[in-house]
Amino acid sequence: MNEFKYFAFISYSSRDTKWGKQVQRKLESYRLPAELCSQHGWEKRPLKPVFFAPTDIQPGNLSEELKARLRASRNLIVICSPHSAKSEWVGKEIEYFHELGRTDQIHFFIVEGTPHSGDPETECFNPVVNDLNLPEILGANIHENNFRWPWLNRERAYVQLISKLLGVEFDSIWNRHRRQLIRKAVFSGLGILAVIVGMMIVRHASLPVDIHTTLREASIHNPSLPELKDAIVSLYLDDEVKTDTLKSIRNDAVFKNVPRRYLNKPVRFTVDCRDCLVTDTTLNLKQLLSIDLKRDESVYGRVHFRLWDAKAEKDVGGIPVQVGDFTFVSDRDGFVDGIIPLDKQLPRYPLAASVPLLMDTL
Repeated sequence: MNEFKYFAFISYSSRDTKWGKQVQRKLESYRLPAELCSQHGWEKRPLKPVFFAPTDIQPGNLSEELKARLRASRNLIVICSPHSAKSEWVGKEIEYFHELGRTDQIHFFIVEGTPHSGDPETECFNPVVNDLNLPEILGANIHENNFRWPWLNRERAYVQLISKLLGVEFDSIWNRHRRQLIRKAVFSGLGILAVIVGMMIVRHASLPVDIHTTLREASIHNPSLPELKDAIVSLYLDDEVKTDTLKSIRNDAVFKNVPRRYLNKPVRFTVDCRDCLVTDTTLNLKQLLSIDLKRDESVYGRVHFRLWDAKAEKDVGGIPVQVGDFTFVSDRDGFVDGIIPLDKQLPRYPLAASVPLLMDTL
């Protein structure tokens, strides 16, 4: 292979420049199996350098310089399309290479059109091919439908071209090449999937959340007590206070569009509920939370009245008074004052004392 300066010369129409460049990149970067290289004494990348006119000289008439490049090339690769079929210079390059006695080293790579169609609009072979009576030409065709995926058909065409250039069996490199492509596609797919999942995670992490907060009575349950109402629940963030008012403890306080970054971090809550102790607490923020409320016993369980002797028109002090199950003693001014525990409270209490009472129920 070392007797030629170039492994191949690419002949093409300027309308097919991208395909010419792609073929050049594919050939020069292609790595052969180590076993095959060892068997033939090749380097791992034996298909270079490849001459491609735009990277070296401007194409034009077959100057002596261009002829020299053709003589210095082991193979001629023709990019076949209706454009190159109409190209005068492609025809001259094929003709000159044929005159050098290297007809067997002319290889065709079909990127567009139909071989031997006879229609100038679709024919992909230059007329010189017929004029020179070149042997039956098949060519590597990127549009052969061997697989359902176009990219895999293109890769198969590249390997067909490579196997012809090297004079080796197609299957000797295609099977390995296909496995590598499938493996690469799988890894690429997994990589894309990982990126998508990562983007979804990042997006999810940036989305705001709604916080639902339930109020729960921490006092001993007593069905005789009235339902808690009118609770004002506040959530304190760094630069904002969110507030929700509940008419009933059975409802949830809902704080919408809370930045997700606050989740699992300590935040402050306050609850101001009528007839309850004020709650001011710090909790690790979750999307579902529960806050305990305690009733103010002085509001619900306080007994306060005055004993008065209507006939004598004076206070009655030092008198034991029975209020339900509880006994209280009036002070010197006749006032009865005491607290009944929440779990013992009732809507009504029977009254009894050692002095006559005008009412027997509190």
